[in-house]
Amino acid sequence: MTASAERPTRPLATKPGGYVELARYSSLSRFWALLGGAVRATRSVSTVRGDPPEVCRRRITGYTLPNASIFLDTSRLLKELEDGFEPHPALVDLLSGDPFPLRAELNAHFELRADFVIAFTARRDLIARPEFRFTPIVQGLSSLPDGLPLDARRLGRDELHLLLQRACGVA
Repeated sequence: MTASAERPTRPLATKPGGYVELARYSSLSRFWALLGGAVRATRSVSTVRGDPPEVCRRRITGYTLPNASIFLDTSRLLKELEDGFEPHPALVDLLSGDPFPLRAELNAHFELRADFVIAFTARRDLIARPEFRFTPIVQGLSSLPDGLPLDARRLGRDELHLLLQRACGVA
């Protein structure tokens, strides 16, 4: 294991804002299993800036999901399109109520990059802060307008936990 993925032993005193509780009454060994799985799955595991190495909080990066258009936040995109947009057939279809052409475009040319900051607290809670963004598979291949807010929808706790487990190769 790399130095940043070694077994930290000092839990966070409290749950910081922006984190989702994945499991109550979890264990340090479960936290370590996620870190070890992430390393074995060739994910990048690093300490969070400002944290000493013994603190139970790590950033896991490098997991991507192809064909992930189902995670697109279409309601936010629709609000953005109300203020004006560059015409694109998939966006016109979305405005008329048909999201499938846009989803097909996303599935063909984009993947969802899923990064996580996971932590273990003194109350024995396993928590995570997800960072999702759609990124082009090949830059410039999609005909969607630049600057289009392709954001992931808010996911439930169980969905997040499953994605984290898949990112760490333990699901």
